[in-house]
Amino acid sequence: MRKALIILALLFAGLVPLMRYHPATSPAPTAVAAPPAPETGTPTPGTGTQGTRTVDGPVVDTEFGPYQVRVTFSGATITDVQIVTEPGDGHSQRIASRAGPTLRSEALRAQSAHIDMVSGATVTSEAYARSLQAAIDANGG
Repeated sequence: MRKALIILALLFAGLVPLMRYHPATSPAPTAVAAPPAPETGTPTPGTGTQGTRTVDGPVVDTEFGPYQVRVTFSGATITDVQIVTEPGDGHSQRIASRAGPTLRSEALRAQSAHIDMVSGATVTSEAYARSLQAAIDANGG
């Protein structure tokens, strides 16, 4: 009988926080605008006929807000990836600012959108990879 009371008390203690939880309601996230993309397909001196090209991936909407990447290619090689649109709330921006450098290095290493997810930034990582893949596809890769 004593064990049953202890189990019941622990169960109740675990359920109280769940019952008290109320998700925050906030206004719709606003996208952080990035500077306009440079003209795409413009050859850069010293790169031959393939040139340097910048392609914006599509905006990927998530439960926390929109994400979008801008990919710079030299021919078919990815030379840079930047997050250009992210949710407007501070929490998501902090996550994106911490995950962004890791995601960028993963994309440059893999030369594809098949990148490892960043722990604690799963939604950001997935949106980053989707936008990146679409930019790669748009570049003909």
